[in-house]
Amino acid sequence: MDKKVFIGIIVVLLAALGWLGYSLMQEKQTNQDMQELAELDKQEMEKEYQNFALQYSEMKNYIKNDSIIAELTQEQERTQKLLEELKRTHASDAAEITRLKKELATVRAVLRSYVLQIDSLNRLNQDLMTENDRVRSELAQSNQQNQTLTSEKASLSEKVAIAAQLDATNISLTPLSKKGKAEKYMKNAKTLAVSFAITKNVTASNGTRSVYVRVTTPEGEVLNGGGTFEYSGKQLAWSMKKDVEYTGEETALTLYWTVNEYLGGGQYNVSIFCDGQAIGSRNFTYNK
Repeated sequence: MDKKVFIGIIVVLLAALGWLGYSLMQEKQTNQDMQELAELDKQEMEKEYQNFALQYSEMKNYIKNDSIIAELTQEQERTQKLLEELKRTHASDAAEITRLKKELATVRAVLRSYVLQIDSLNRLNQDLMTENDRVRSELAQSNQQNQTLTSEKASLSEKVAIAAQLDATNISLTPLSKKGKAEKYMKNAKTLAVSFAITKNVTASNGTRSVYVRVTTPEGEVLNGGGTFEYSGKQLAWSMKKDVEYTGEETALTLYWTVNEYLGGGQYNVSIFCDGQAIGSRNFTYNK
């Protein structure tokens, strides 16, 4: 074999080895970042489960209805059971984490219904107490009862804030052609459309909300939209952002991302954030 040809082959092999080593390092870093984010998300879920279990325990101190207390105890035990399941689940188990996220949304909705029910009972009791105080109590006794009532209202306000967290449902990810028609293959997409609905929540305050969407590719890369937002003390890149006027009613949204790079087949993840909380997530698989 000619010496120059032999040297050329060696150079090509060395270059290929170098490129392979660099690719493996990049993949390792991407996997590490994805694992860290998954662990962070799992920790946030554990905190919420713990908080909800504690709220059920505290709410039992505000009522004397044995039937409601029994219901709260049952929901508290169910929440604690889900928390133990979450603790035993690895952050990398996407299917189980997704199931426990759905269970968490259900726990939040049930807690919200009890908060509203107990708040209604407390308001009725407060009216009766005010009437009795006006007839029977002296001014000093009335002032003392009002102070106690103020403290109870402050504690209940904290519970209402938890119940006011928003949820996103009916999440979809659709690749669109240049003409805006749905594509079967991700590689043909010119635009990505993410649609979802923010559910009705009468306990949430009305006003402008910033909603952030993160789309993660099968390689673990986030489709960059040009900015970041804060989540659990970290700055995360968003793919899409939209400011919406939320009125407490169900709000349907569709956000778009212009494709400027090659997108192949595999599993994509869509995660939605609002008010510093993760309010919805779903995986989508496209053929190669």
